[in-house]
Amino acid sequence: MSVLRGFLWLLVFLMLGQALVRLFHIPMPSGVIGMLLLTLWFGYRGGMNADVVRISQPLIAMLALLIMPGVVEIFFVADQFADQWAAILTALIVGTLLSVLSSLLLMRRYLPQGAAESDLRSADHE
Repeated sequence: MSVLRGFLWLLVFLMLGQALVRLFHIPMPSGVIGMLLLTLWFGYRGGMNADVVRISQPLIAMLALLIMPGVVEIFFVADQFADQWAAILTALIVGTLLSVLSSLLLMRRYLPQGAAESDLRSADHE
């Protein structure tokens, strides 16, 4: 039952993102808006819901499969962006650096002190 509740949490925020994108004509994917809302909600509540954590772990393991449709589609529209390679490359590099930096800051903020070090030590012993 907890897996179903976690999945419903994700779906509710996905639908909220979809509603905001449609209502305000936001030029971003509804999934991104939904996950941003979910992150803000958990930040407001002071932590994550255990049901969402439970359902998110298998989804994170399949992240490459979830991204694949967007990656494949770029091959069909690549000729439209041929003259904008410098801007695309800059956006990719800056976006990657910002996402790594923000992930690091969020991990430092929300993980308990010493959790990352103990994970690294246990990985070294394996």
